[in-house]
Amino acid sequence: MEQTKIILDENEMPKKWYNVLSDLPSPIDPPLDPRTWQPISPDALEPIFPKALIRQEMSSDRYIDIPEEILDVYRLWRPSPLFRAHQLEKVLKTPAKIYYKYEGVSPAGSHKTNTSIAQAYYNMKEGTERLTTETGAGQWGSALSLACNYFDLECKVYMVRSSFYQKPYRKSLMTLWGGNVVPSPSPDTEFGRKILQEQPDTPGSLGIAISEAVEDAIAHDNTKYSLGSVLNHVVLHQTVIGAECKKQLEQVEEYPDVVIGCCGGGSNLGGIGLEFIKDRLEGKNNARVVAVEPSACPSLTKGEYRYDFGDTAEMTPLLKMYTLGHKHVPPAIHAGGLRYHGDSPIISKLCAEGLMEAVSYDQKEVFDAAVQFARTEGIVPAPESSHAIRCAVDEALAAKQTGEEKVILFNLSGHGHFDMTSYDKYFSGELD
Repeated sequence: MEQTKIILDENEMPKKWYNVLSDLPSPIDPPLDPRTWQPISPDALEPIFPKALIRQEMSSDRYIDIPEEILDVYRLWRPSPLFRAHQLEKVLKTPAKIYYKYEGVSPAGSHKTNTSIAQAYYNMKEGTERLTTETGAGQWGSALSLACNYFDLECKVYMVRSSFYQKPYRKSLMTLWGGNVVPSPSPDTEFGRKILQEQPDTPGSLGIAISEAVEDAIAHDNTKYSLGSVLNHVVLHQTVIGAECKKQLEQVEEYPDVVIGCCGGGSNLGGIGLEFIKDRLEGKNNARVVAVEPSACPSLTKGEYRYDFGDTAEMTPLLKMYTLGHKHVPPAIHAGGLRYHGDSPIISKLCAEGLMEAVSYDQKEVFDAAVQFARTEGIVPAPESSHAIRCAVDEALAAKQTGEEKVILFNLSGHGHFDMTSYDKYFSGELD
Protein backbone atom coordinates (compact mmCIF):
# COMPACT_ATOMS: atom_id res chain seq x y z
CA MET A 1 0.00 0.00 0.00
CA GLU A 2 1.41 3.39 -1.02
CA GLN A 3 1.98 5.91 1.75
CA THR A 4 -0.26 8.95 2.06
CA LYS A 5 1.52 10.67 4.94
CA ILE A 6 5.33 10.68 5.07
CA ILE A 7 6.71 11.61 8.49
CA LEU A 8 10.21 12.31 9.79
CA ASP A 9 11.30 11.80 13.38
CA GLU A 10 12.29 14.91 15.36
CA ASN A 11 15.93 13.83 15.33
CA GLU A 12 15.83 14.02 11.50
CA MET A 13 14.94 17.70 11.54
CA PRO A 14 17.50 19.87 9.68
CA LYS A 15 20.15 21.36 11.97
CA LYS A 16 21.47 23.85 9.39
CA TRP A 17 20.00 26.40 6.99
CA TYR A 18 21.18 26.24 3.37
CA ASN A 19 22.58 29.44 1.81
CA VAL A 20 22.19 29.32 -1.99
CA LEU A 21 24.37 32.43 -2.36
CA SER A 22 27.42 30.21 -1.94
CA ASP A 23 26.49 28.14 -5.02
CA LEU A 24 25.23 30.74 -7.51
CA PRO A 25 27.24 30.90 -10.77
CA SER A 26 27.75 34.64 -10.25
CA PRO A 27 27.34 36.86 -7.17
CA ILE A 28 23.99 38.39 -6.38
CA ASP A 29 23.74 42.16 -6.98
CA PRO A 30 24.27 43.90 -3.62
CA PRO A 31 21.74 46.20 -1.95
CA LEU A 32 22.54 49.85 -2.61
CA ASP A 33 22.48 52.91 -0.40
CA PRO A 34 19.85 55.15 -2.08
CA ARG A 35 21.86 58.29 -1.22
CA THR A 36 25.03 57.16 -3.01
CA TRP A 37 23.95 54.20 -5.19
CA GLN A 38 26.94 52.34 -3.76
CA PRO A 39 26.77 48.94 -2.01
CA ILE A 40 25.38 49.54 1.45
CA SER A 41 27.63 48.88 4.44
CA PRO A 42 26.55 46.53 7.24
CA ASP A 43 26.76 49.46 9.70
CA ALA A 44 24.05 51.31 7.77
CA LEU A 45 21.60 48.46 8.45
CA GLU A 46 22.14 48.33 12.22
CA PRO A 47 19.40 50.85 13.11
CA ILE A 48 16.78 48.38 11.85
CA PHE A 49 18.32 44.86 12.07
CA PRO A 50 20.36 43.00 14.71
CA LYS A 51 24.00 42.28 13.83
CA ALA A 52 23.47 38.50 13.60
CA LEU A 53 20.82 38.86 10.88
CA ILE A 54 22.93 41.39 8.98
CA ARG A 55 25.76 38.84 8.96
CA GLN A 56 23.39 36.18 7.64
CA GLU A 57 22.07 38.59 5.00
CA MET A 58 25.58 39.05 3.60
CA SER A 59 27.05 35.62 4.38
CA SER A 60 28.72 33.44 1.74
CA ASP A 61 28.81 30.36 4.02
CA ARG A 62 27.06 27.40 2.41
CA TYR A 63 25.44 26.25 5.66
CA ILE A 64 24.57 28.16 8.83
CA ASP A 65 23.97 26.29 12.08
CA ILE A 66 20.51 26.61 13.65
CA PRO A 67 20.87 27.49 17.37
CA GLU A 68 19.48 24.93 19.79
CA GLU A 69 17.08 27.50 21.30
CA ILE A 70 15.46 27.87 17.86
CA LEU A 71 15.35 24.11 17.30
CA ASP A 72 13.57 23.73 20.65
CA VAL A 73 10.70 25.88 19.36
CA TYR A 74 10.77 24.34 15.87
CA ARG A 75 10.05 20.96 17.48
CA LEU A 76 6.50 22.14 18.22
CA TRP A 77 5.67 21.47 14.56
CA ARG A 78 8.82 20.41 12.69
CA PRO A 79 9.38 18.20 10.85
CA SER A 80 6.14 18.98 9.03
CA PRO A 81 4.38 16.20 7.09
CA LEU A 82 4.64 15.47 3.38
CA PHE A 83 1.40 14.15 1.85
CA ARG A 84 0.69 12.21 -1.31
CA ALA A 85 -2.50 13.67 -2.82
CA HIS A 86 -4.09 10.33 -3.69
CA GLN A 87 -7.67 11.65 -3.69
CA LEU A 88 -6.84 14.62 -5.92
CA GLU A 89 -4.95 12.33 -8.32
CA LYS A 90 -8.04 10.09 -8.62
CA VAL A 91 -10.36 12.99 -9.42
CA LEU A 92 -7.94 14.36 -12.00
CA LYS A 93 -7.39 10.88 -13.50
CA THR A 94 -3.73 11.73 -13.91
CA PRO A 95 -0.75 9.38 -14.07
CA ALA A 96 1.27 12.02 -12.21
CA LYS A 97 2.11 11.65 -8.54
CA ILE A 98 1.29 14.79 -6.56
CA TYR A 99 3.02 15.49 -3.23
CA TYR A 100 2.51 18.49 -0.99
CA LYS A 101 4.51 19.73 1.98
CA TYR A 102 2.05 20.98 4.60
CA GLU A 103 3.34 23.96 6.57
CA GLY A 104 -0.12 24.75 7.95
CA VAL A 105 0.63 22.52 10.97
CA SER A 106 2.69 25.29 12.61
CA PRO A 107 1.03 27.09 15.56
CA ALA A 108 0.49 30.20 13.43
CA GLY A 109 -0.82 28.11 10.53
CA SER A 110 1.88 28.78 7.94
CA HIS A 111 5.56 28.53 7.01
CA LYS A 112 6.22 32.02 8.38
CA THR A 113 7.15 30.72 11.85
CA ASN A 114 10.36 29.23 10.39
CA THR A 115 11.81 32.73 10.19
CA SER A 116 9.79 34.60 12.85
CA ILE A 117 11.19 32.35 15.59
CA ALA A 118 14.73 32.90 14.28
CA GLN A 119 14.36 36.67 13.94
CA ALA A 120 12.81 37.12 17.39
CA TYR A 121 15.56 34.96 18.93
CA TYR A 122 18.45 36.93 17.41
CA ASN A 123 16.82 40.23 18.37
CA MET A 124 16.31 39.05 21.94
CA LYS A 125 19.96 37.96 22.19
CA GLU A 126 21.12 41.47 21.22
CA GLY A 127 18.85 43.28 23.67
CA THR A 128 16.02 44.41 21.37
CA GLU A 129 12.84 45.05 23.36
CA ARG A 130 10.33 45.67 20.57
CA LEU A 131 9.81 44.61 16.93
CA THR A 132 7.77 46.29 14.21
CA THR A 133 6.60 44.67 11.01
CA GLU A 134 4.09 44.70 8.17
CA THR A 135 1.70 41.93 7.22
CA GLY A 136 -0.49 41.30 4.18
CA ALA A 137 -2.96 38.50 4.81
CA GLY A 138 -1.91 38.31 8.45
CA GLN A 139 0.08 35.07 8.36
CA TRP A 140 3.39 36.87 8.93
CA GLY A 141 1.96 39.15 11.59
CA SER A 142 0.56 36.11 13.39
CA ALA A 143 3.88 34.29 13.20
CA LEU A 144 5.88 37.25 14.53
CA SER A 145 3.37 37.91 17.34
CA LEU A 146 3.80 34.27 18.41
CA ALA A 147 7.60 34.48 18.21
CA CYS A 148 7.72 37.72 20.22
CA ASN A 149 5.54 36.07 22.83
CA TYR A 150 8.09 33.24 23.19
CA PHE A 151 11.07 35.59 23.51
CA ASP A 152 9.38 38.31 25.60
CA LEU A 153 9.39 41.10 22.98
CA GLU A 154 6.71 43.67 22.19
CA CYS A 155 5.30 43.41 18.66
CA LYS A 156 3.68 46.18 16.56
CA VAL A 157 2.04 44.99 13.32
CA TYR A 158 1.00 47.27 10.45
CA MET A 159 -1.58 45.17 8.58
CA VAL A 160 -2.53 46.11 5.01
CA ARG A 161 -5.91 47.78 5.29
CA SER A 162 -7.79 45.61 2.77
CA SER A 163 -6.74 42.42 4.59
CA PHE A 164 -7.34 43.97 8.02
CA TYR A 165 -11.04 44.15 7.18
CA GLN A 166 -11.21 41.02 4.98
CA LYS A 167 -9.64 38.78 7.64
CA PRO A 168 -10.68 40.03 11.11
CA TYR A 169 -9.76 36.84 12.93
CA ARG A 170 -6.12 37.17 11.89
CA LYS A 171 -6.12 40.38 13.94
CA SER A 172 -7.72 38.45 16.81
CA LEU A 173 -4.99 35.80 16.62
CA MET A 174 -2.21 38.40 16.69
CA THR A 175 -3.85 40.08 19.67
CA LEU A 176 -4.17 36.71 21.42
CA TRP A 177 -0.37 36.31 21.23
CA GLY A 178 0.26 39.87 22.43
CA GLY A 179 0.66 41.71 19.13
CA ASN A 180 -0.55 45.29 18.70
CA VAL A 181 -2.23 45.43 15.26
CA VAL A 182 -3.35 48.50 13.30
CA PRO A 183 -4.64 48.85 9.71
CA SER A 184 -2.10 50.38 7.32
CA PRO A 185 -1.93 53.17 6.33
CA SER A 186 -2.42 54.25 9.94
CA PRO A 187 -2.41 57.53 11.89
CA ASP A 188 0.47 56.14 14.00
CA THR A 189 3.26 57.23 11.62
CA GLU A 190 4.07 60.35 9.64
CA PHE A 191 3.99 58.42 6.36
CA GLY A 192 0.70 56.73 7.24
CA ARG A 193 -0.93 60.07 7.96
CA LYS A 194 0.37 61.44 4.66
CA ILE A 195 -1.13 58.55 2.65
CA LEU A 196 -4.47 58.80 4.47
CA GLN A 197 -4.66 62.50 3.70
CA GLU A 198 -3.83 61.97 0.01
CA GLN A 199 -5.78 58.71 -0.51
CA PRO A 200 -8.41 58.27 2.22
CA ASP A 201 -9.97 55.25 0.47
CA THR A 202 -6.72 53.39 -0.32
CA PRO A 203 -6.75 49.60 0.23
CA GLY A 204 -3.15 49.90 1.40
CA SER A 205 -0.21 47.82 0.22
CA LEU A 206 2.73 45.91 1.63
CA GLY A 207 5.01 48.70 0.39
CA ILE A 208 3.11 51.26 2.48
CA ALA A 209 3.00 48.98 5.54
CA ILE A 210 6.76 48.35 5.29
CA SER A 211 7.37 52.11 5.23
CA GLU A 212 5.33 52.54 8.41
CA ALA A 213 7.07 49.70 10.21
CA VAL A 214 10.56 50.95 9.24
CA GLU A 215 9.71 54.53 10.28
CA ASP A 216 8.48 53.24 13.64
CA ALA A 217 11.64 51.16 14.19
CA ILE A 218 13.98 54.03 13.36
CA ALA A 219 12.10 56.35 15.73
CA HIS A 220 12.61 54.13 18.80
CA ASP A 221 16.02 53.13 20.21
CA ASN A 222 14.68 49.88 21.73
CA THR A 223 13.05 48.74 18.46
CA LYS A 224 14.13 46.81 15.37
CA TYR A 225 12.27 45.98 12.17
CA SER A 226 11.40 42.43 11.11
CA LEU A 227 10.54 41.36 7.55
CA GLY A 228 8.57 38.23 6.63
CA SER A 229 9.89 37.67 3.11
CA VAL A 230 12.16 39.01 0.34
CA LEU A 231 15.50 39.41 2.17
CA ASN A 232 18.27 36.81 1.97
CA HIS A 233 18.21 35.86 5.66
CA VAL A 234 14.44 35.30 5.53
CA VAL A 235 14.71 32.96 2.54
CA LEU A 236 17.63 31.24 4.31
CA HIS A 237 15.49 30.36 7.35
CA GLN A 238 12.84 28.77 5.15
CA THR A 239 15.21 26.20 3.60
CA VAL A 240 14.33 23.71 6.34
CA ILE A 241 11.23 23.01 4.21
CA GLY A 242 13.11 21.73 1.18
CA ALA A 243 15.67 19.85 3.29
CA GLU A 244 12.87 17.89 4.95
CA CYS A 245 11.16 17.28 1.60
CA LYS A 246 14.28 15.62 0.22
CA LYS A 247 14.48 13.19 3.13
CA GLN A 248 10.77 12.41 2.93
CA LEU A 249 10.83 11.76 -0.82
CA GLU A 250 13.87 9.52 -0.35
CA GLN A 251 11.74 7.35 1.95
CA VAL A 252 9.41 6.59 -0.98
CA GLU A 253 12.23 6.57 -3.56
CA GLU A 254 10.96 9.62 -5.46
CA TYR A 255 12.47 12.83 -6.81
CA PRO A 256 10.33 15.69 -8.19
CA ASP A 257 10.16 16.62 -11.84
CA VAL A 258 8.61 19.95 -10.89
CA VAL A 259 8.65 21.93 -7.61
CA ILE A 260 5.99 24.61 -7.14
CA GLY A 261 5.45 27.46 -4.69
CA CYS A 262 3.30 30.56 -4.63
CA CYS A 263 5.33 33.76 -4.78
CA GLY A 264 4.74 37.22 -3.36
CA GLY A 265 8.10 38.04 -1.84
CA GLY A 266 9.52 34.57 -2.41
CA SER A 267 10.24 33.05 1.00
CA ASN A 268 8.09 29.93 0.84
CA LEU A 269 9.03 29.31 -2.80
CA GLY A 270 12.70 29.60 -1.86
CA GLY A 271 12.09 27.44 1.18
CA ILE A 272 10.89 24.46 -0.83
CA GLY A 273 12.79 25.15 -4.05
CA LEU A 274 16.37 26.08 -3.21
CA GLU A 275 17.45 22.60 -2.12
CA PHE A 276 16.46 21.37 -5.58
CA ILE A 277 18.14 24.37 -7.25
CA LYS A 278 21.29 23.25 -5.41
CA ASP A 279 21.03 19.80 -7.06
CA ARG A 280 20.52 21.45 -10.42
CA LEU A 281 23.58 23.65 -9.99
CA GLU A 282 25.61 20.57 -9.05
CA GLY A 283 24.37 18.71 -12.13
CA LYS A 284 22.69 15.99 -10.05
CA ASN A 285 19.10 16.49 -11.23
CA ASN A 286 17.12 18.94 -13.30
CA ALA A 287 13.82 19.57 -11.52
CA ARG A 288 11.86 22.58 -12.76
CA VAL A 289 11.12 25.11 -10.01
CA VAL A 290 8.01 27.22 -10.68
CA ALA A 291 6.96 30.48 -9.02
CA VAL A 292 3.20 31.12 -9.09
CA GLU A 293 1.89 34.66 -8.64
CA PRO A 294 -1.44 36.48 -8.99
CA SER A 295 -2.12 38.11 -12.33
CA ALA A 296 -3.24 41.15 -10.30
CA CYS A 297 0.35 41.57 -9.06
CA PRO A 298 2.56 39.88 -11.67
CA SER A 299 6.03 41.12 -10.75
CA LEU A 300 7.97 38.12 -12.10
CA THR A 301 5.90 37.68 -15.25
CA LYS A 302 5.38 41.34 -16.15
CA GLY A 303 7.72 43.39 -13.96
CA GLU A 304 11.12 44.88 -14.78
CA TYR A 305 14.39 43.43 -13.45
CA ARG A 306 16.11 46.46 -11.94
CA TYR A 307 17.00 48.22 -8.72
CA ASP A 308 14.00 49.49 -6.76
CA PHE A 309 12.98 50.38 -3.23
CA GLY A 310 11.39 47.72 -1.06
CA ASP A 311 8.85 50.18 0.29
CA THR A 312 6.66 53.03 -0.91
CA ALA A 313 8.26 55.84 1.12
CA GLU A 314 11.77 55.04 -0.17
CA MET A 315 13.20 54.29 3.27
CA THR A 316 14.77 50.90 2.48
CA PRO A 317 17.98 50.11 0.56
CA LEU A 318 17.62 49.60 -3.19
CA LEU A 319 17.30 45.94 -4.17
CA LYS A 320 17.92 44.35 -7.59
CA MET A 321 14.67 42.51 -8.23
CA TYR A 322 11.70 42.08 -10.52
CA THR A 323 9.38 44.95 -9.68
CA LEU A 324 6.17 46.64 -10.74
CA GLY A 325 7.44 49.86 -9.15
CA HIS A 326 7.47 50.69 -5.46
CA LYS A 327 4.53 53.10 -5.82
CA HIS A 328 2.32 50.36 -7.26
CA VAL A 329 -0.80 49.54 -5.21
CA PRO A 330 -2.24 46.19 -6.37
CA PRO A 331 -5.97 45.45 -6.43
CA ALA A 332 -7.40 44.18 -3.13
CA ILE A 333 -7.32 40.48 -4.02
CA HIS A 334 -7.94 37.92 -1.28
CA ALA A 335 -4.39 36.51 -1.45
CA GLY A 336 -3.16 39.48 0.56
CA GLY A 337 0.23 37.89 1.20
CA LEU A 338 1.04 38.04 -2.53
CA ARG A 339 0.24 41.75 -3.00
CA TYR A 340 3.86 42.93 -3.11
CA HIS A 341 5.35 45.03 -5.89
CA GLY A 342 8.70 43.20 -5.96
CA ASP A 343 10.40 39.90 -5.23
CA SER A 344 13.31 38.42 -3.36
CA PRO A 345 16.64 39.31 -5.02
CA ILE A 346 17.52 35.59 -4.84
CA ILE A 347 14.33 34.49 -6.59
CA SER A 348 14.65 37.33 -9.10
CA LYS A 349 18.21 36.38 -10.03
CA LEU A 350 17.30 32.70 -10.46
CA CYS A 351 14.38 33.65 -12.72
CA ALA A 352 16.51 36.10 -14.72
CA GLU A 353 19.10 33.38 -15.32
CA GLY A 354 16.53 30.74 -16.34
CA LEU A 355 16.95 28.56 -13.26
CA MET A 356 13.36 29.21 -12.18
CA GLU A 357 10.11 29.72 -14.10
CA ALA A 358 7.15 31.97 -13.30
CA VAL A 359 3.43 31.81 -14.15
CA SER A 360 0.44 33.88 -13.03
CA TYR A 361 -3.26 33.14 -12.49
CA ASP A 362 -6.46 35.07 -11.97
CA GLN A 363 -8.18 34.98 -8.59
CA LYS A 364 -11.21 32.99 -9.77
CA GLU A 365 -9.24 30.09 -11.27
CA VAL A 366 -7.10 29.93 -8.13
CA PHE A 367 -10.20 29.52 -5.96
CA ASP A 368 -11.55 26.88 -8.36
CA ALA A 369 -8.45 24.80 -7.60
CA ALA A 370 -8.65 25.56 -3.86
CA VAL A 371 -12.20 24.23 -3.65
CA GLN A 372 -11.30 21.12 -5.66
CA PHE A 373 -8.36 20.49 -3.31
CA ALA A 374 -10.46 21.01 -0.16
CA ARG A 375 -13.10 18.58 -1.44
CA THR A 376 -10.55 15.88 -2.24
CA GLU A 377 -7.74 16.25 0.30
CA GLY A 378 -9.87 17.75 3.09
CA ILE A 379 -7.54 20.65 3.92
CA VAL A 380 -8.81 24.20 3.46
CA PRO A 381 -5.89 26.03 1.80
CA ALA A 382 -5.01 29.69 2.19
CA PRO A 383 -5.64 31.78 -0.97
CA GLU A 384 -1.87 32.32 -1.29
CA SER A 385 -1.09 28.58 -1.24
CA SER A 386 -3.96 27.96 -3.63
CA HIS A 387 -1.90 29.54 -6.40
CA ALA A 388 0.55 26.64 -6.04
CA ILE A 389 -2.37 24.18 -6.08
CA ARG A 390 -3.67 25.70 -9.33
CA CYS A 391 -0.30 25.21 -10.98
CA ALA A 392 0.07 21.66 -9.61
CA VAL A 393 -3.36 20.74 -10.98
CA ASP A 394 -2.46 22.14 -14.38
CA GLU A 395 0.83 20.22 -14.38
CA ALA A 396 -1.06 17.03 -13.49
CA LEU A 397 -3.61 17.59 -16.27
CA ALA A 398 -0.78 18.19 -18.74
CA ALA A 399 0.75 14.88 -17.65
CA LYS A 400 -2.63 13.27 -18.29
CA GLN A 401 -2.53 14.50 -21.87
CA THR A 402 0.99 13.19 -22.48
CA GLY A 403 0.76 10.07 -20.32
CA GLU A 404 3.83 11.08 -18.28
CA GLU A 405 4.17 9.66 -14.77
CA LYS A 406 5.85 12.82 -13.53
CA VAL A 407 6.34 13.64 -9.85
CA ILE A 408 4.89 17.00 -8.77
CA LEU A 409 5.82 18.62 -5.45
CA PHE A 410 4.25 21.81 -4.12
CA ASN A 411 4.34 23.79 -0.90
CA LEU A 412 1.01 24.10 0.87
CA SER A 413 2.39 26.97 2.90
CA GLY A 414 -0.66 27.78 5.03
CA HIS A 415 -4.21 26.82 5.97
CA GLY A 416 -7.27 28.90 5.11
CA HIS A 417 -9.17 28.74 8.40
CA PHE A 418 -9.12 32.54 8.67
CA ASP A 419 -10.01 33.05 5.02
CA MET A 420 -13.61 31.86 5.03
CA THR A 421 -14.89 35.32 4.10
CA SER A 422 -12.95 34.91 0.85
CA TYR A 423 -14.53 31.51 0.23
CA ASP A 424 -17.97 32.99 0.98
CA LYS A 425 -17.37 35.59 -1.72
CA TYR A 426 -16.26 32.87 -4.14
CA PHE A 427 -19.45 30.87 -3.62
CA SER A 428 -21.65 33.97 -3.88
CA GLY A 429 -19.98 34.97 -7.17
CA GLU A 430 -18.54 38.20 -5.74
CA LEU A 431 -14.87 37.56 -6.54
CA ASP A 432 -13.40 39.88 -9.19
